[in-house]
Amino acid sequence: MKPIRDILPDFEKKAAAAPKGRKRKTERGELMRFFLRHLNYSRKHDGLAPMTMAHLGTVLEKIPTADLYYLKSVCSQAKNFSKKFWWEIDPKKHPPR
Repeated sequence: MKPIRDILPDFEKKAAAAPKGRKRKTERGELMRFFLRHLNYSRKHDGLAPMTMAHLGTVLEKIPTADLYYLKSVCSQAKNFSKKFWWEIDPKKHPPR
């Protein structure tokens, strides 16, 4: 078994090499930023507080990334982005097949 002093330098190197902040971009994160931008724009006009990334993350938690692309295309074609978004993610509006 390796002593801790031999393991620790490798750990520090890996931590230093890991991207931080906005450099850490993911496909899902980019989609979430897209939705957040559009939703907060309409929320601002309605006089509501802006939605946070954490709140949007919990809303979209169970939706697969592939379905988010569908949601993006449907909402982008709608007259009212926000209204269409909230209607599409409501499970009561879409009964199981």
